[in-house]
Amino acid sequence: MLYGHIEKYWHRIDHMERLRKLQDETGGFNTFIPLKFRNKDNDMSYLPESSVVEDMKLYAVSRLYMDNFPHLKAYWPMLGRQLAQLTLSFGVNDLDGTIDDSTKIYSMAGSEEQHPTLSTAQLVSLIKQVRREPVERDTLYNEIKNYTEIDPEELGVNPSYN
Repeated sequence: MLYGHIEKYWHRIDHMERLRKLQDETGGFNTFIPLKFRNKDNDMSYLPESSVVEDMKLYAVSRLYMDNFPHLKAYWPMLGRQLAQLTLSFGVNDLDGTIDDSTKIYSMAGSEEQHPTLSTAQLVSLIKQVRREPVERDTLYNEIKNYTEIDPEELGVNPSYN
C-alpha cells in the first residue's frame, strides 16, 4: 500500500480493511507491505513526505489491524537502513533482504538509500542490533537459515552498515 501522499487516514483504513476481509476469505497473502511515498522527481513533488513518527504509527497500526497477515514488511531501500531497523520495534517482522542496486526507481524518487545494497552479514548485524532474530526465508517464508547464534563477522564480511 502506497501511503503518505494525497490520501487521508480513512483511505488507509479502508484499504487495510478490504485487504483484511480478502485475507479472511482466501488466506492468500503472506505479507503486507506499506510503501512510503517519496516526493522527488515526480508530478507530486510539491507534496511533503510523511514524518518518521507518522511512518512508525502506520507500521504499528498495520501490525495490530492486519493481525490476519502473518508478516509485515519494511522495504529498507525506501525507508533507509536505520528507519527500517526502527520498524522492527513497531510490529515489522520482515525486512526485505539482500538486494542489489538494480531497482533505480526508488533512488530516483528520493529514497534514503541511493545505492541500496546489503550483504548477508550487514543485514544480520542490523537485525541483531535491535535484539531481533535474523532468519533467512524463501519466498513462501519457509526457513532457510537461522542466524541467531552466528556472529556476523563469521560470515566473512565486515558487518558495518553505516
